[in-house]
Amino acid sequence: MHLYDDLLMECDNLDVEVYEKDHMKNKGLYGDNVIWINKLLPSIIEKCCVLAEEIGHHHTTAGDIFDQSSSENRKQELRARGWAYERLLPFSKIIQAHNLHITNRYELADFLNVTEDFLEDALDWYKGKYGLYISIDNFTICFEPLGVLEMFDWIETPIVKCGS
Repeated sequence: MHLYDDLLMECDNLDVEVYEKDHMKNKGLYGDNVIWINKLLPSIIEKCCVLAEEIGHHHTTAGDIFDQSSSENRKQELRARGWAYERLLPFSKIIQAHNLHITNRYELADFLNVTEDFLEDALDWYKGKYGLYISIDNFTICFEPLGVLEMFDWIETPIVKCGS
């Protein structure tokens, strides 16, 4: 099953209806527990990224935010995108990719089933939220340059002198 199908099931559990529609000016829209996805998007992966953001609107947006000239509406748009970034690009998946020896952004986007543009935007968003890096357990995720550092647990052992 593809991540898009997982998100559709999530919408079903939230009582949010999802429709794919031709001839939309936008990639996706959310309103009143209904999501519309542009049917003409070029790939299921792009549809997945758009669907995640629209689910983010379900969780984070109040009212009509179509007019993006309002700073409050722009903030709500960013909250919905942030929700989508955290849903599709959680730190645990970045660490998992590191453990699988994924070495570049193209491979990472493929592993995560997101577009390269979505990946770049998510990393920029994380960098804006956390700075250049974040430490989680024994890992440090660096956002610029992108990478994961793994720390070792050093076990302190007493020094025993021979012949003492």
